[in-house]
Amino acid sequence: MSETKNGLTYADAGVDIDAGNALVDRIKPAAKRTDRPGVMAGLGGFGALFDLKAAGYEDPVLVAATDGVGTKLRIAIDTGRYDTIGIDLVAMCVNDLVCQGAEPLFFLDYFATGKLEIEAAATIVEGIAEGCVKSNCALIGGETAEMPGMYHGEDFDLAGFAVGAMERGRALPSDVNEGDVLLGLGSDGVHSNGYSLVRKVVEVSGLDWDADAPFASGVSLGDALLAPTRLYVTPCLAAIRAGGVHALAHITGGGLTENLPRVLPEGLGAEIDLTAWDLPPVFRWLAETGGTPEADLLKTFNAGIGMVLVVAPQAAEAISLQLTDMGETVFQIGTVTTRGDIGYQGQLL
Repeated sequence: MSETKNGLTYADAGVDIDAGNALVDRIKPAAKRTDRPGVMAGLGGFGALFDLKAAGYEDPVLVAATDGVGTKLRIAIDTGRYDTIGIDLVAMCVNDLVCQGAEPLFFLDYFATGKLEIEAAATIVEGIAEGCVKSNCALIGGETAEMPGMYHGEDFDLAGFAVGAMERGRALPSDVNEGDVLLGLGSDGVHSNGYSLVRKVVEVSGLDWDADAPFASGVSLGDALLAPTRLYVTPCLAAIRAGGVHALAHITGGGLTENLPRVLPEGLGAEIDLTAWDLPPVFRWLAETGGTPEADLLKTFNAGIGMVLVVAPQAAEAISLQLTDMGETVFQIGTVTTRGDIGYQGQLL
């Protein structure tokens, strides 16, 4: 091979191919932990293979979802804590899949950065693998892109892609009717939405990320706000299979106000009792510190309810007990009505 006079290499341009290869070797054990029936090959190919028949499906319909972690990443970057945002990435995708009645099967990630730091990247991917293990979802591929000039300093971005399946004819929502009961599952905090407002409130408060969290004892503000999104897949799939579940709504950006209508047929709405659960301290602190009105709180954050199940009235008690036995905190928060929109009774604040 001939050599050019200036001798410039890809590494001189800021891209370290050896670091990328080292990262792949580092994360292979993490990906291996996520193996499940249907996985056909490990990392490294140009494409990832999955066998639906081996996964137990006879007449499957595929369901796909993609999402990111949003500006919550800014807190992870500023604090140098990367062990939970991979879980967030998986949760934001697989929690959406289960709302369609689908079982998550496999996951792919996209990690883009200005300069690849192997330790940080590996920690993120190990978090992704942890989220996949908890969702019985295989991490079968991904992409790491080192793009100097596109990202400043240690900045990076994440995107996730999940594919699930269900047997034909079992898609949700289905048979939602007036009088159906709304069961709300407790959240583990802010999850992964509304962080532009969160960061603005923290700025107004004057607190640093390493300050004691005003709403939680024994933890820093940064660590408290990095608590990962709760994974609802396993208990929700169990409830679906038990029967009586007509719809599920993942409460993400837009809160209860905008996400619940997505699973209600035209002409139906819901009446929600805001006194049915206690507003978690993190949301009360955000609202009081930022002077955020209750309506904005309900339209920006999950406000303590991360998933809503719309269930047949006669099945509500049994499903609630089943979910509680599986570790969920369950609240009966309202009913489906013919009012055509979302109405609230009582107050959170």
